[in-house]
Amino acid sequence: MTESLLANEPWIRGGFFLFVLFAIALWEVSAQRRPQEIGRLTRWPANLMIVVLDTLAVRVLFPVAAVGAALMASENGWGLLNLLALPGWLSVMLAVLVLDAAIYFQHRVFHAVPWLWRLHRMHHADLEFDVTTALRFHPVEIVLSMVIKMVVVVLLGAPVLAVVIFEVLLNATAMFNHGNVRLPLWLDRWLRLIVVTPDMHRVHHSVIRRETDSNFGFNLPWWDRLFGTYRDQPEKGHLDMTIGIEDFRTRRDLRLDQMLIQPLRHSVLSSGSKVMPD
Repeated sequence: MTESLLANEPWIRGGFFLFVLFAIALWEVSAQRRPQEIGRLTRWPANLMIVVLDTLAVRVLFPVAAVGAALMASENGWGLLNLLALPGWLSVMLAVLVLDAAIYFQHRVFHAVPWLWRLHRMHHADLEFDVTTALRFHPVEIVLSMVIKMVVVVLLGAPVLAVVIFEVLLNATAMFNHGNVRLPLWLDRWLRLIVVTPDMHRVHHSVIRRETDSNFGFNLPWWDRLFGTYRDQPEKGHLDMTIGIEDFRTRRDLRLDQMLIQPLRHSVLSSGSKVMPD
């Protein structure tokens, strides 16, 4: 089973990725949460191209990535879970929880450390918030994230199955909670007790920095509540809040070349809540 998972992991992840991407995109068309000033044709080509570059970077540098790290740990008996005589299902469950907590803390560190923020801010510099925003991460950040994930997998001794489940869940929930989709308020209130919802995560993409530094979870919402970073609603409401960051607010900043060199760029004059012309 382990060898089969390793061999089919790219197809499993790719299949779920495409299914969820198209499903959320269709949902956005039929039940849009916020009107968008900048159309998909302006933003989506670069956002989609970024995920292609990210995938190529990871596969070139880490051909078997986190799943391969889990297999190596299992074969050598490395990591905490490989030293404990736990039932398989419990090891899988604990590994998924610990990996999700690790992503939460990694996210907080990328906001707190200035040079890491310069990498991560590309994700926040999208001037709209929809399913493709979930794909918008700088390739260098993706590579660093993979290194961190592989270290956690080995130290934890995460089972291969747990890593595959976690990767699929992380991709799917990230696209879901970045979706520009409308949920009934009562459903959002209950759903965000078990998963990060779009209204919960949208707060994190506010131009107001104290809101940007909240709601760090991608998958499970419990870490924000437990560690004091949970914010229920944006100050100006979901329809009136401004998405993005102050530094890069022109349509030119949405181009792929500008996104890739953004970590090297200094702040530019911006108009705050208004999108500047090209």
